[in-house]
Amino acid sequence: MTAEFRQSRNEPMPALSLSYPDDLLITSGKSPQALEAELAFLLAAKLFELRRLSLGKAAAFCHMNKLQFMYELGRLQIPIINLDDDQIADELRDD
Repeated sequence: MTAEFRQSRNEPMPALSLSYPDDLLITSGKSPQALEAELAFLLAAKLFELRRLSLGKAAAFCHMNKLQFMYELGRLQIPIINLDDDQIADELRDD
Protein backbone atom coordinates (compact mmCIF):
# COMPACT_ATOMS: atom_id res chain seq x y z
CA MET A 1 0.00 0.00 0.00
CA THR A 2 1.31 3.44 -0.82
CA ALA A 3 0.30 6.67 0.80
CA GLU A 4 -0.22 9.72 -1.32
CA PHE A 5 0.35 13.12 0.21
CA ARG A 6 -0.85 16.27 -1.46
CA GLN A 7 0.25 19.58 -0.07
CA SER A 8 -2.40 22.24 -0.55
CA ARG A 9 -1.04 25.34 -2.27
CA ASN A 10 -2.46 27.40 0.59
CA GLU A 11 -0.87 25.38 3.38
CA PRO A 12 2.71 26.07 4.41
CA MET A 13 5.07 23.11 4.27
CA PRO A 14 6.43 21.76 7.53
CA ALA A 15 9.82 23.29 8.34
CA LEU A 16 13.12 21.50 8.81
CA SER A 17 15.73 22.92 11.14
CA LEU A 18 19.28 21.75 10.59
CA SER A 19 22.24 22.68 12.73
CA TYR A 20 25.62 23.00 11.07
CA PRO A 21 29.06 23.84 12.45
CA ASP A 22 30.54 27.31 12.04
CA ASP A 23 33.45 25.64 10.21
CA LEU A 24 31.11 24.73 7.36
CA LEU A 25 30.04 28.33 7.04
CA ILE A 26 33.63 29.58 7.16
CA THR A 27 35.04 27.05 4.68
CA SER A 28 32.16 27.58 2.26
CA GLY A 29 32.91 31.29 2.06
CA LYS A 30 29.18 31.92 1.73
CA SER A 31 26.69 33.93 3.68
CA PRO A 32 24.44 31.92 6.02
CA GLN A 33 21.52 32.43 3.60
CA ALA A 34 23.55 31.25 0.58
CA LEU A 35 24.84 28.20 2.45
CA GLU A 36 21.34 27.28 3.62
CA ALA A 37 20.03 27.64 0.06
CA GLU A 38 22.81 25.38 -1.19
CA LEU A 39 22.09 22.77 1.50
CA ALA A 40 18.37 22.86 0.66
CA PHE A 41 19.21 22.37 -3.03
CA LEU A 42 21.57 19.47 -2.32
CA LEU A 43 18.91 17.75 -0.20
CA ALA A 44 16.27 18.30 -2.89
CA ALA A 45 18.65 16.99 -5.57
CA LYS A 46 19.38 13.83 -3.60
CA LEU A 47 15.69 13.24 -2.86
CA PHE A 48 14.96 13.68 -6.58
CA GLU A 49 17.80 11.32 -7.51
CA LEU A 50 16.39 8.71 -5.10
CA ARG A 51 12.94 9.22 -6.65
CA ARG A 52 11.48 10.41 -3.36
CA LEU A 53 10.43 13.76 -4.89
CA SER A 54 9.25 14.60 -8.40
CA LEU A 55 11.11 17.24 -10.36
CA GLY A 56 8.51 19.88 -9.58
CA LYS A 57 8.32 19.08 -5.87
CA ALA A 58 12.10 18.97 -5.55
CA ALA A 59 12.36 22.37 -7.26
CA ALA A 60 9.69 23.82 -4.97
CA PHE A 61 11.44 22.30 -1.94
CA CYS A 62 14.52 24.43 -2.59
CA HIS A 63 12.58 27.48 -3.83
CA MET A 64 13.64 27.18 -7.47
CA ASN A 65 11.62 27.01 -10.64
CA LYS A 66 11.83 23.76 -12.62
CA LEU A 67 14.13 25.14 -15.29
CA GLN A 68 16.62 26.50 -12.76
CA PHE A 69 16.50 23.21 -10.82
CA MET A 70 17.11 21.17 -13.99
CA TYR A 71 20.09 23.38 -14.87
CA GLU A 72 21.59 22.90 -11.41
CA LEU A 73 21.04 19.12 -11.62
CA GLY A 74 22.95 19.15 -14.90
CA ARG A 75 25.86 20.95 -13.25
CA LEU A 76 26.01 18.09 -10.74
CA GLN A 77 25.63 15.53 -13.55
CA ILE A 78 22.41 14.17 -12.05
CA PRO A 79 20.20 12.86 -14.87
CA ILE A 80 16.85 14.56 -15.20
CA ILE A 81 15.32 11.55 -16.93
CA ASN A 82 16.05 8.50 -14.86
CA LEU A 83 14.79 5.37 -16.65
CA ASP A 84 15.72 1.84 -15.66
CA ASP A 85 16.83 -0.74 -18.27
CA ASP A 86 13.31 -2.12 -18.82
CA GLN A 87 11.87 1.35 -19.36
CA ILE A 88 14.61 2.17 -21.88
CA ALA A 89 13.95 -1.11 -23.72
CA ASP A 90 10.22 -0.28 -23.83
CA GLU A 91 10.98 3.16 -25.28
CA LEU A 92 13.31 1.72 -27.93
CA ARG A 93 11.04 -1.19 -28.89
CA ASP A 94 9.69 -0.81 -32.41
CA ASP A 95 5.95 -1.41 -31.99
